[in-house]
Amino acid sequence: MMTTNHKVTFDRGLLRRLRLALLSMLLFSTLPAIAADRPRPPNFIVILMDDMGWRDVGFMGNRFVETPNIDRLAKNGLVFTQSYASAPNCSPTRACLMSGQYTPRHGIYTVVDPRQPVGSPWHKLTAAESKSELATDVVTIAESLQAGGYATAFFGMWNLGRGRTGPVTPGGQGFKHVVFPENLGFAKDAYFDKDGKYLSDRLTDEVLKFVQRNREQPFFVYLPDHAVHAPFEPKPDLLKKYEQKATHSTDRRDDPAYAATIEAVDQNVGRIIELLTRQKLVDNTVVIFTSDNGGTPQYTAPLKGSKGELYEGGIRVPLVVSWPGLKKPGSKCDAPVSSIDLYPTLLELAGIHPPVRQVLDGVSLVPAFNGASELARERLFWHFPCYVGRATPSSAIREGDLKLIEFFENGGRRELYNLRSDPNEERNLIATMPEKASELYRTLQAWQTETGAAIPSGANPNYDPKAERPRGGPGKNNTDERGNGKKKNNPQKAGN
Repeated sequence: MMTTNHKVTFDRGLLRRLRLALLSMLLFSTLPAIAADRPRPPNFIVILMDDMGWRDVGFMGNRFVETPNIDRLAKNGLVFTQSYASAPNCSPTRACLMSGQYTPRHGIYTVVDPRQPVGSPWHKLTAAESKSELATDVVTIAESLQAGGYATAFFGMWNLGRGRTGPVTPGGQGFKHVVFPENLGFAKDAYFDKDGKYLSDRLTDEVLKFVQRNREQPFFVYLPDHAVHAPFEPKPDLLKKYEQKATHSTDRRDDPAYAATIEAVDQNVGRIIELLTRQKLVDNTVVIFTSDNGGTPQYTAPLKGSKGELYEGGIRVPLVVSWPGLKKPGSKCDAPVSSIDLYPTLLELAGIHPPVRQVLDGVSLVPAFNGASELARERLFWHFPCYVGRATPSSAIREGDLKLIEFFENGGRRELYNLRSDPNEERNLIATMPEKASELYRTLQAWQTETGAAIPSGANPNYDPKAERPRGGPGKNNTDERGNGKKKNNPQKAGN
């Protein structure tokens, strides 16, 4: 069921252990002396959804889906109304969260799918190459916390290196306790196992066991669930409930199978909150709920774009932080924030200094926890020099209310939007604000240069204007962005 930090070879394993030991020494050598009566640092539980769009839970305005437990986090926590994923699909955002870095620094730009290689005939440009693994020289948030005395655990979908053991798996990147869906008897991307057990339920079972075993020491739980990635296999009782609700709805976003999948997640968030309360851990546990990218096209309206794109629909995500240490529980923060910000935030709350030789692009959200309405940052960046789904290579910058997107096709076309007055990106201001657009573009280019961002290398010699992009994602017909086969909703009898 569990894997630990086993290595492919003795030499690589020894090097990894020596590196972690050195990291621990460096971290503790920079910390002040710890008084015997110093309060225990907080526990962390980070729940990362897969493909959950910006408005797919109640606290973000969804009135069809019922998410009372997630909304309870918001009621007692801090909601970030302008939260962004650091990339428009799963692997790069997860790498950004683990490293605290923008995509050019770790080189994971997209989900690497061998069925849509660089130079595919439907690509106008020769896209940049993307790494498929998070390099072992990156000090992950798990490694930093582990070196600082935290028990670390991973439950779910990694997407940053293949295999169950080895240097590029969670067990090799700072997580002492590791549970993949396969360890629990689930086939790849399946929501149900052969006995009718539901994946979100089983992952949560393992989270609860870990918390109970480690309640006497600080712990870090990372729960990247497979939900709510399509194709859905909803629990039959929840599906029936939402099919009945949908008979009274005219909103195409009100999809019963999707709503049922979300509520199943909400039920398990409730189980986690209940355990923390019962174990008297709730007062010292930070619970973070967010998503790895924007939603799929059906669910992101009225925002423009969807998963894979740098329009708001592709990168805006829900984010709530629940912790009794907040100055104003039940409040909202309108400052733009990103996945890269979680790393420095957790380190500051834990009282651990950042790695001495690793750039962290994120900023700590702790000032917002203390009531600040702004953060120490002028702008955010995104860089996605690849093709995925309908999306083409692009890069973007947000400064204040203005957002500039550079599309590398067609001579580097650019679009400029004022997100305060036009959050749905309907009015391109590139012609009416040429000087500001040029200024932002120069800043974006300077950032690309400074971070060593990979740029599409030019026209694709294999491009065929008659070639058809595979429907449903970057793989062959009827596949999603990971190349997994699509199938119709197929509810099974479930046991909780």
